[in-house]
Amino acid sequence: MRKHYRAEGLSETELADTPVAQFARWFQQAATEGGMFEPNAMVVSTADAEGRPSSRTVLLKAFDEQGFVFYTNYDSRKARDLAENPYVSLLFPWHPMARQVIVQGVARRTGRDETAAYFRTRPHGSQLGAWASAQSTVIATRADLEVAYAELAARYPEGEQVPVPPHWGGFRVAPRTVEFWQGRENRLHDRLRYTAQPAGTWHVERLSP
Repeated sequence: MRKHYRAEGLSETELADTPVAQFARWFQQAATEGGMFEPNAMVVSTADAEGRPSSRTVLLKAFDEQGFVFYTNYDSRKARDLAENPYVSLLFPWHPMARQVIVQGVARRTGRDETAAYFRTRPHGSQLGAWASAQSTVIATRADLEVAYAELAARYPEGEQVPVPPHWGGFRVAPRTVEFWQGRENRLHDRLRYTAQPAGTWHVERLSP
C-alpha cells in the first residue's frame, strides 16, 4: 500500500516569516481545497513523568502567534500528563494533500475567561457532555453515561445557560519547533523546520527525508 506523492514541492523562498503564518496558509488550503474531513483534527502526543507516551486525536480550536489551542477535561489522561510534563507534540496529518505539520512545544492552561468564552460557543449538547463525562475514568456501562447526560439535560434544558465546569478548559501550546512536510516523488520529501531563537526570531533548516 503505497502512493506516489505530488511533484510540487516546498522551497525555503516560499515560506512565511513565522511558522504560524505558514500554518495559516496551509490550514486555509486544507480547509478549502484539500477535500478533508475536519482539517483541524490533530494528533496530540503527551508523556507522563516517567516518559510513558500516549496519543489521541483532538480538534484545534484556535491559533495565533502565541500558540495552538485545544480544550479538554483537566482530569483526563492528556491533562494529567501535561501537569507532570508540559512538553507536547501536535501532528496535523493532511494525507489527501500529502502534507503534515508537526508542532513541538510547551503546553500551558488558558485563562478562565478565555475558557468560558469558548465554552459559550459550544453546542448545548457538548456543554452538557463536558459535565456528564469524567474523561478517561472507567465506567461500568454506556447506560451510566447516558443517565448522567439525561439528568443534566433535565437540569439545564435547551436555552438555559450551562455553567462552565471547573475541571474543564483549554491548553495553549507555544511552539518551539514547527516542521512542514510535503510529500514528493520517489520519497524525496521536502521537510522544512522552524526553530525558535532566543531573540524571538525563527531559524529555518531543511531536513533530509
